[in-house]
Amino acid sequence: MVFNVQESAERRDVKPTELPFQVAKLENVPVPMPDGTCLYAHVWLPQGALDGSVKVGTVIEYLPYRKNDFTAVRDSIRHPYYAGHGLALVRVDMRGCGDSDGMLNGEYLKQEQDDNLLVFDWIITQDWSNGKVGQFGKSWGGFNALQVAARQHPALKTIITLCLTDDRYADDVHYRGGCLLASDMLWWASTMFAYNARPQDPAVRPGWRENWLERLELEPNVVEWVKHQRRDEFWKHGSVCEDYAKVDVPVLAVGGWRDGYTNAVFRMVNNLPHPDSKGIVGPWVHEYPEVATPYPGMGYNQVAVSWFTKYLTDDTTISTKVAQSLSLGEFDVHLLDKINAYIQDPCLVAASYEFRAGKWVSQGKVLDKSENGMQLLLDGETRCLTEKAPNNSSTILFSGAMEHGLFRGTWCPFGQDGDFPIDQKIEDSKCLVVDSGVFTEDIDLLGFPVARLKIASDCELANVTVRLVDLNPDTNENYLVSWGMLNLSHANGTHESPKLLQPGHVYDFDVQLDAVGYKFAKGHKLRLAFSSTDWPSSWPLSKTPVLTLHPGTSLHLPLVSQQHELIPHWPKPEALAPCERQILRSEQRTRKVIYDYIKGTWTIDDYSDEGKRTIVSNGAELGSWNKNLWVIKENDPLSAYNQCDWELTLGRGDWQVKLVTRSSMRADEKNFYLVNELEAFEKDVKIFEKKWENTIERDFV
Repeated sequence: MVFNVQESAERRDVKPTELPFQVAKLENVPVPMPDGTCLYAHVWLPQGALDGSVKVGTVIEYLPYRKNDFTAVRDSIRHPYYAGHGLALVRVDMRGCGDSDGMLNGEYLKQEQDDNLLVFDWIITQDWSNGKVGQFGKSWGGFNALQVAARQHPALKTIITLCLTDDRYADDVHYRGGCLLASDMLWWASTMFAYNARPQDPAVRPGWRENWLERLELEPNVVEWVKHQRRDEFWKHGSVCEDYAKVDVPVLAVGGWRDGYTNAVFRMVNNLPHPDSKGIVGPWVHEYPEVATPYPGMGYNQVAVSWFTKYLTDDTTISTKVAQSLSLGEFDVHLLDKINAYIQDPCLVAASYEFRAGKWVSQGKVLDKSENGMQLLLDGETRCLTEKAPNNSSTILFSGAMEHGLFRGTWCPFGQDGDFPIDQKIEDSKCLVVDSGVFTEDIDLLGFPVARLKIASDCELANVTVRLVDLNPDTNENYLVSWGMLNLSHANGTHESPKLLQPGHVYDFDVQLDAVGYKFAKGHKLRLAFSSTDWPSSWPLSKTPVLTLHPGTSLHLPLVSQQHELIPHWPKPEALAPCERQILRSEQRTRKVIYDYIKGTWTIDDYSDEGKRTIVSNGAELGSWNKNLWVIKENDPLSAYNQCDWELTLGRGDWQVKLVTRSSMRADEKNFYLVNELEAFEKDVKIFEKKWENTIERDFV
């Protein structure tokens, strides 16, 4: 699903003739670097800019995902749409990716940023450029758009960043709350392990083979990631939260409640210095809003064009013509308040769904618990949450079952069937739960819930997970609203310098849950669920602690600002129709939780066949499938095991290549053990095989 454009019931496909400007496409344009490396790009231009008679602003998307095949479909609905509205679009394959020279030696490296800046230098020398540049992207492209903005190139005037983080340690696929994110670290590492091994296109680069053999030798990223279990300089690089002031251009940050990266939108809205910066959070998964589910979507492409036109277009003839074409009426993204979010109504629990009822609100900032919040206090005697301080000193002990966490869904859904959490009754039965009273009125939340814990451990190392659950009396379902986890040794010290716990000592620790935009309806109850294990969200510690909650433990809920405004409507989603592709193998997905009665093991078996297709315009064939296993045995934290397998195929006519990878991870009391294997085939003949085996010491994780 990563490279497929899902058909949207809400999206209107725009015909090229409906655009205000005709579009010219320049394919596989070389962008030379001073060190002799050459990057390759596709460029879309308004027809009048082709000979330099019209100067236009330029928008760049800069990715490691192969412009000629892997992102060709999604590029086709968006990039020429922007060009048809008076902007130049430059889609660049990063160094070591797609048709570009060199090697990609990791994520978000300084080399990546340096090359990005040099692409800006190249753009402003082109005949069609007016000297102004913007950048946008989702996920990796959202990361590097934000990171390069902090480098303050004078030509860069604005960015739009989607599904991203400002803190690479706190909110990415590697670690969360100082816990190793077992659900995603190896999966994402295995994904890039396979992706990075794909060769250049021989139709573009006749000398592709030599570069391919170098790419096959690259060490898997997971080795480096597991070596850095603390928030050290490795993670601080590329984390703009280290100094928000460096991002001094207007930023439009976009996220979705079903994405794993939404927290960053709220932090940036409150901290970025430019007064025009804004945030938008809808009900969506990890996808562009004009194609994302759950609906309702928004006209992201119209919003993006309007945003970039303001900051990049000097020609009033172009801007006037664009404004007329967009037909936004009274809607103006520039007039919205700082944070614009969709407050979700309660809904039926489902592993996937198409639509989410709710309302859009706009307010000036994300309020914290001291400014506008609701507090509930833990009563240890009755095991409930109350608005009044309890008149007792009762404590509550809890631990964790290894299988707690299996029904959480995926951390970062792309919109596949089976991505979302299901009814939390099974999860709730595996941990400590405390409930509120019945709400007597609707409660609208927007921001970060915080569980303030007074807590003690019987071990020197301990993790805790807190889930926020809506108990729906109408459906008798337990709906997961938000969750967070914390490595208590990191909270006792810092993420940079963890400190062992003193067994039995009572600590004050805050567990920040993921940001929410949610309505707790009248008649519902709220539940907090506590566990010291959470597989596969966090890799289990070598010993499972018993934790004790003490009086003074509380929950703080962020309420929607009393000064909020309702957003009556967004523009309806629209895009160009996807480029023609021939389906050679249909996609499918299965996700199963399996219990072995005899062995006492629990397994998540997740298989995603992303299908196989041909891009008709250039004849490129591409296909892939991915299978992931997370296995754990009851009462045995050292049994945790994760395996991620990939097969990727590329071809055109007689040129056919295949890549097969297998990555696995396990641990004992002292070490993590990583095994990564790669096989490469050309015309079914194996031309490369390598195995990497690494042992890495555990460090407070």
